[in-house]
Amino acid sequence: MNKTPKGSRLHIAIIGKRNVGKSAIINALTHQDVSIVSSHPGTTTDPVYKAMELHNLGPVVFIDTAGIDDIGAIGSERIKRTEKALEAADMTLVLITPDDEDLSLEKEWISKLKDKKTKIIIAVNKIDIAKSQDYKNKLFYFSKETNIPVFFVSAKTGEGIDNLRDSLSKHAPSSWEAPCIVGDLIEPGSIAVLVVPIDIEAPKGRLILPQVQTLRDILDNNSVGIITKESTLSDTLKSLNKKPAIVITDSQVFETVNKIVPKNIPLTSFSILMARYKGDIEELLKGVEAIKKLKPGDKVLIAEACTHHPVEDDIGREKIPRWLESYINGNLDFSWISGKDFPDNLSEYKMVIHCGGCMINRKEMISRIQKCKEAGVPITNYGLIIAATKGILDRVSQVFINSR
Repeated sequence: MNKTPKGSRLHIAIIGKRNVGKSAIINALTHQDVSIVSSHPGTTTDPVYKAMELHNLGPVVFIDTAGIDDIGAIGSERIKRTEKALEAADMTLVLITPDDEDLSLEKEWISKLKDKKTKIIIAVNKIDIAKSQDYKNKLFYFSKETNIPVFFVSAKTGEGIDNLRDSLSKHAPSSWEAPCIVGDLIEPGSIAVLVVPIDIEAPKGRLILPQVQTLRDILDNNSVGIITKESTLSDTLKSLNKKPAIVITDSQVFETVNKIVPKNIPLTSFSILMARYKGDIEELLKGVEAIKKLKPGDKVLIAEACTHHPVEDDIGREKIPRWLESYINGNLDFSWISGKDFPDNLSEYKMVIHCGGCMINRKEMISRIQKCKEAGVPITNYGLIIAATKGILDRVSQVFINSR
C-alpha cells in the first residue's frame, strides 16, 4: 500500500483557523511526526500533501492547509490555494477548538464543501485545555445545525483520536474511486491485448502508470492480459487460440493499431479508459464533438495533470496540436497548464483537452470537468481527441456505449 499512487488514494483535507492544531491532528491520526507543529499561528502556508496509511482505511493522502482566517495579501493568496486544494478532497475534516466563540467562518466553508458534495466531519481539538466544560452543549447544537457529526479530541493527549480515526473510515464516501478501469467491460477468463509502444516518453525499465493500472485491473477481475508492441501486434493476434475481448492501445498509435485489429474486436485506448475511471466519460464524449465547431484562431487549453518535462514531439505539446490543426486545416491558439494549476476563468477558451488524469484523483478530475461545464466550455481528453482527428471515434467509444 505504500506504493499506491497518490491519484488512487482517498484524499482527506484538514481545514480550520490558524493554530487549531491541524498539523498536530495529522501526526496524532497517523502516529507519526509527518507535519511540523508550532504554537506560532501560520506555520503551514501552502497546502501540503502527505501520502500515508491509515488504520481501517488503507492508503490515503492528507492535505494539510493554511488557516482559513489567514490575513493580509499573502494570507488571502494562501486561502485561495486552500480552496483550490479542496477540489481534490474526497472528504474534509473541519477542525475547531472548544473555546471558539464565533463559528460563522466555519459555517461559510462548510457551505462551500456541501456545494462540492464533499463528505464532512467536524472535530473539536484541544479539549484538554478548554477554559470551561460547557462547550459540548454549544458544539452539539452546531453539529445539529450543520447536520454534520462532531468529535471531541486532543492531539496532545490522544483522547478521542482512535474514535476519530474510526469515524473517518466509517464516513468515507463509498464512491470516491471508480471500481474498475476495464474489468467490468470484459468477462472473467477473457483475453485483453495491451499495445504498449516503447518510446522516449516511457520510463526506462518501466511501463507508464495507466498501463500498469490497467493490467492490474484485468488480473484483479480474473481475466488474461497480454502485452505487445504495435510492431508485433499482428503476430500476437494470430497466435491466440481465441478472439480477444478487447484491444487497448496507447492513443498515439491509434492509426496503426486500427488497421491491424479486425473490426469485430473492440478497440479503445488507455487514455480513454482513464477518462471513465477518473472522470465522466459521458461528458468527455460530449466535449469531443466541439472539434467540429473549431475555427482557425480559436483558443484551446491543453491541461496536463503531471509536471513531466516535455520531450521531443511531446503528445500534449506537439502531436495533439499538430493533429488538431491538420483536422481543422488552420492554426489554433494553444495554451498549456500542468500539475495542480487549472484556471478559474475558462471563458476565453473554445475547448479544453485534458490528459488521462492518472496523477490526480477522481474528485479533482470531476471538479475540473464541472468547472468547464459551468463555464459552458466543452472538455474532452487526449485519447478521445486523437481518435476524433483520426476518424475512428465511433469505433473506440463503442465499448462504452455497449456497456450502458
